Amino acid sequence: MTSEKPQNMMPIPSRVAEVDAYMEEKVGLGVSFDLGVRKIKVLRKDVHIYYINGLTDTEYIIDILDSLIHNKNADIVSTKVFDVVKDLLVHQSVQEIKTMDELVDQVLSGLIVVVVDGKPIGLVVDVRSYPGRQPVEPDTEKVVRGSRDGFVENIIINTAITRRRIRDERLRFEMLHVGERSKSDISIGYIKDIADPDLIEIVRKELNNIEVDGITMSDKTIEEFIVKQRYNPYPLVRYTERADVAATHLLEGHVLIYVDTSPSVIITPSTLFHHMQHAEEYRQAPAVGTLVRWVRFLGIFVSLFLLPIWLLFCLDPSLLPEKFEFIGPNEKTHIPIVVQIFISDIGIEFLRMAAVHTPTPLSTAMGLVAAVLIGQIAIDVGLFVPEVVLYASVATIGTFVTPSLELGVANKITRLVLIVLVALFKVPGLVIGITLYLIMLTSIKTLNTPYLWPLLPFQPKALSHIIFRRPYPGSIERPSIVHPQDLYRQPRKSKG
Repeated sequence: MTSEKPQNMMPIPSRVAEVDAYMEEKVGLGVSFDLGVRKIKVLRKDVHIYYINGLTDTEYIIDILDSLIHNKNADIVSTKVFDVVKDLLVHQSVQEIKTMDELVDQVLSGLIVVVVDGKPIGLVVDVRSYPGRQPVEPDTEKVVRGSRDGFVENIIINTAITRRRIRDERLRFEMLHVGERSKSDISIGYIKDIADPDLIEIVRKELNNIEVDGITMSDKTIEEFIVKQRYNPYPLVRYTERADVAATHLLEGHVLIYVDTSPSVIITPSTLFHHMQHAEEYRQAPAVGTLVRWVRFLGIFVSLFLLPIWLLFCLDPSLLPEKFEFIGPNEKTHIPIVVQIFISDIGIEFLRMAAVHTPTPLSTAMGLVAAVLIGQIAIDVGLFVPEVVLYASVATIGTFVTPSLELGVANKITRLVLIVLVALFKVPGLVIGITLYLIMLTSIKTLNTPYLWPLLPFQPKALSHIIFRRPYPGSIERPSIVHPQDLYRQPRKSKG
């Protein structure tokens, strides 16, 4: 089945002068300093090379120009010049195009396009050299042992370091372009005989349905289009900047979305428990990894429920057994405890935001000032009771223990809502708040995937893999939640 060319696509003119005129009128040739054209003659035929300065590798272009100018085919007839030029393009990636829209898109993407007078075809040569940094370990996913390379803002490098870890001929990277004006490169990564074809089609369809002028916020914009998050604070996709984490999820059957200019890769589908995992658990022995995982789960639980439960005991001390009467404020203050909690929580958020925007040499000094001066003075003047500072700090540490920044912030919002409900209704408020919280999580689905799987729907075998870090030889099956075509990652041992 052949697809018809859209009516608004203009074919490449046969005369290079007309191509020049189009580029001047529509694209800004001669106005934009970084858009250029190199005009040469090959066998008495005009040949134009269009390029973007800063996105192309100059050495490749020089080699191509040298081979075109110093060719030794003087006896070739003029009708064969195009074929000669094509043969002289000393590069592994040369592609023919036939429309001006393709020509413009390729040039603005950092490739060069060669047009020969008298031939309505352009030759695209991939000489891209995007400015950017080299792969380094991500700040948010550091490990004690393990690889130190991570994704960068260059989609070519990102797919390359993924393919370095999975040398499977069935690994696919489908390239799409999103954004009417930005025309951003987006790649869908999956392993053909593992990933669910329906999931691949859903992701592909959602990306193709995006109609927007540009996605300058890259992966976050893509996420909001494909999962329809709206005002739900809980993350519906998982981000990673580690190539080993991305490769692991590909082998499990997930579909990954690579967005050019973003150092993060989107993992779909994801559940709540995906956001509680960290690469460090898999870089240690299974027993150590299990301990690290339990401590992390405890930290996440503390970040959610410590302050609301402590506030409940402050408001109703009769709920405490006699042995735990020390829990609660030992000093009286004119400011209600719930207000102190909100002030401390917001104050800690101030510090976090300030740390992000403060240059590294000054951030340490800022932390010392905040901890030593502001905290202590706030207690001395009676703004806070010491217990508020203690429990708010422990809850904040639990937030920092959460591997996913997005999940940590969502849990903070939930914690503040629970605090308000406890302040208004005490025990009923806490019960109602936790119930509504669980109902909300249960109702969330991301790309038709239950958010609380394997807790709800309950699958004990899969849940055991979340509670315990299993040794790799014991992890025979892939997670069923992604509906892998090949369920087994290791050969099954026969019982005979």
